[in-house]
Amino acid sequence: MKTDSENRRRQGLVNPMSSAGSQPIEVSLLTGGSDRPYVYGLTGALSSKGAELELIGSDELDDPEIHSRPGTKFLNLRGDQRFDVGFARKMSRIASYYAKLMRYAATAKPRIFHILWNSRFETFDRTLLMLYYKLLRKKIVITAHNVNIATRDGKDSLLNRLTLWIQYHLSDGIFVHTEKMKGQLVEQFGVKESQVTVIPFGINNSVPNTDLTQSEARKQLEVRSTEKAILFFGRIKPYKGLEHLIAAFHRLPRTNEYRLLVVGSFDPFNDPTYNAAIDQAIRDDVREGRALFKMEFVPDKDIEIYFKAADVLVLPYTDIYQSGVLVLGYSFGVPVLVSDVGSLKEHIVEGQTGFSFKPADPADLAKAIDRYFGSHLYKHLDLRRSAIQEFARERYSWDVVADITMDTYARLLRANVTTPLPDGQTSNVPS
Repeated sequence: MKTDSENRRRQGLVNPMSSAGSQPIEVSLLTGGSDRPYVYGLTGALSSKGAELELIGSDELDDPEIHSRPGTKFLNLRGDQRFDVGFARKMSRIASYYAKLMRYAATAKPRIFHILWNSRFETFDRTLLMLYYKLLRKKIVITAHNVNIATRDGKDSLLNRLTLWIQYHLSDGIFVHTEKMKGQLVEQFGVKESQVTVIPFGINNSVPNTDLTQSEARKQLEVRSTEKAILFFGRIKPYKGLEHLIAAFHRLPRTNEYRLLVVGSFDPFNDPTYNAAIDQAIRDDVREGRALFKMEFVPDKDIEIYFKAADVLVLPYTDIYQSGVLVLGYSFGVPVLVSDVGSLKEHIVEGQTGFSFKPADPADLAKAIDRYFGSHLYKHLDLRRSAIQEFARERYSWDVVADITMDTYARLLRANVTTPLPDGQTSNVPS
């Protein structure tokens, strides 16, 4: 039986080779030094399609499996990114990184530079660094995981929008994860529709999924089999709306029936008063045994414990387009309750993979929790888990992401191919 990617290739939808027809596509992946799950998934999928990758990473991304992938060269230009160092050390690290990056770009063989994330100095990355790449005649592709992250974090400004506009218009191609994001790029930043490609947010395949059972996971967390476990997972930031989930939890019956699992550390850039308010709001629940507050970074090997112990994952976000945590939950067969913001609702099949609720509305969230635990989805969860996992494998397949990405690379490389004319001159061949 032919795989989906093989069928796409047979139909001419994917061309993993360059315009010359014989050379593999060569790409520099600029990661900003973070987001290991996305980098892990994308590099694996692209290398399986025959791409030759030069991965610009950091200590955080330095992984033996990435080193061993065929056609992938790992270049640790970013090094250490720990926050607990002095200002002078941070400035020295940043200066060293940009010096290495610019030297690399000047001699790099790949014509395609694919930016997965900018670095911390985004104004420089979006403007002067982009112009530098263009002067080097690179084809620049960006994955815009968030079209304008500053609006989400309440930090938007004229300078922010201007530098975003510059980066988007200096790019040859932009990947986004939803149609809404594509519409925002076109409407708010004047980007051409033909420049934007929608790709799925690939499933997190860097997290182990062993034969650990739900009962074993619950035993490790001291969650009783009779409790209805509600999970919030990930870095705690204001836009994620954890306070609304805690408030909704307080509206549920105060019995031993429900257990709230909050797993994730506070973002270091949070306002300390926000962190203190969260601590205060959940303190009594933790003391009474109604809630578990695991305020720390969770290594990949331990993530499955929390998802396998959970009956439902809740994303009470107030401003976001897509979420890797949602896809991670699906990969473990966990139903998800999402607030109706951005494109989150597009990822839910009501009653089959989860439910939605009004954003920043604890009363409606409490109703959604009650509706879920009274639904056939929960009552037949043992049977539904495998269906949710299959749904995730089909909808968020890295194989599909890689096919579309390779097709975009090939199209950009074809755009400036020249063919000889009879008089010895050359002419650009349109893509």
